[in-house]
Amino acid sequence: MSAPTLQRRLGLVQATALNMIDMVGIGPFVTLPLVMGFMGPNFLLAWLVGAALASVDGLIWSELGAAYPEAGGSYRFLKLAYGEQKWGRYMSFLYVWQTLIQSPLVLASGAIGFAQYFGYLVPMTEWWQPKAVAGTVVLLLVVLLYRRIEDIGKLGVALWVGVLGLMGWLIFGGLTHANHHVDIFPAGGFPALPGLLISAAMGQAAVKTIYSYLGYYNVCHLGAEIKGPEKVIPRSIFLSILGIAALYLLLNWSVGTVIPWQEVQGWQASAGDKSQFIVSVFVERLYGPAAATFATALVLLVAFASLFAVLLGYSRIPYAAAADGEFLPVFGKLHPTKHFPYVSLLLLGGVGFVFSLLFRLGEVISAILAMRILVQFVGQAVGLMLLRKRRGTSALPFKMPLYPLPVILAIIVWLFVFVGIAPVEVTWGGVHFKLYFQVAALGMMALGTGAFLLWSRRLGRWPYAQQTQSATERLPE
Repeated sequence: MSAPTLQRRLGLVQATALNMIDMVGIGPFVTLPLVMGFMGPNFLLAWLVGAALASVDGLIWSELGAAYPEAGGSYRFLKLAYGEQKWGRYMSFLYVWQTLIQSPLVLASGAIGFAQYFGYLVPMTEWWQPKAVAGTVVLLLVVLLYRRIEDIGKLGVALWVGVLGLMGWLIFGGLTHANHHVDIFPAGGFPALPGLLISAAMGQAAVKTIYSYLGYYNVCHLGAEIKGPEKVIPRSIFLSILGIAALYLLLNWSVGTVIPWQEVQGWQASAGDKSQFIVSVFVERLYGPAAATFATALVLLVAFASLFAVLLGYSRIPYAAAADGEFLPVFGKLHPTKHFPYVSLLLLGGVGFVFSLLFRLGEVISAILAMRILVQFVGQAVGLMLLRKRRGTSALPFKMPLYPLPVILAIIVWLFVFVGIAPVEVTWGGVHFKLYFQVAALGMMALGTGAFLLWSRRLGRWPYAQQTQSATERLPE
């Protein structure tokens, strides 16, 4: 009997649905008040900046995803771009190494946000109660994803309908009850725009909005399970970005016309910060407590749907590396009858469960971006230029317009965001210090480099195989 393989069963609707529910999640509901706090009257501008970066970076993902529609997404892209025998092995290994940490962090961020909103429905006074809720969410996700991909595609579309329904209701509420004026651009007009875009406040706000847009590339992780990937992948990426950008802008505008940014900043300065439940307060102000309870339940559904898509996509990355012979072989196992990488799913879900019990939401968001930017986003952008130079563009199913401008712009903005990630105050073992996530990200890369060298030495591959060969060539005949 032949070994099980991944099946191409997901079409445009299912791919777009999985992308969009990945992008929405709990992100916009927990970051909306944070962005208002940073940006004041210019909070909508930060969401435009996030959409612009997602669109530019989406061109990179579209070109790579259409040309190389395989399981693993960035793992395959990095390996091909930097060379499959040398530096590509190193870059792709680093990405998988980080995935074992950052994908559970993403899972934990959604689960922690879920528990935060759940507290509006059921007050949780004990320290362990939010952690119990977050951990239960992660375990339930693993159970639901333990099935065939076509069943997951149908479930993803159903969850997508719930996402669109909630967003539509919230936007309608703001449109019909607007009481406060909201501007997209700064009050000072165009002369004030450049300074605002490079300000520290914009940097902090951009970290939050970009976190809320992440997921437009989820379809690339599922490349080996997409039908007609050369067309479906680019279309699903941009349908997702444009659709979600419109929903985010309308949602933020709607909330801002009912709850002014000044009030939100006042909440954040007080002891009882109601901004963490801003959507619930928004609906309560419009329709009463019963409606607010129902809206909170829908927010929880959206958060759960997003985590569903997140864990689905990331579980394919260690599988792809293991199937390629570049990671621990156990991750390359597919379920014998359901044909999905069950070992990868169980491990990432288990680590996500632990993280959901240990960390706070703000810390997780900053850690996620810091760990992703250098290897995945910047590394992938540089890699695309290397691939174009080495292989040409004649065989590309999708070619980005205005190349190389989008790639250069994406690299600059990603580095700006990386530098702008603020440290947090940490007390550990009686010692008080600032944790810089940039340093933590570089530390993880260093550990990954050590693991790669040990793994390569065990396999007898580059750089050790190259050194051995060179030494052999120098021996006299």
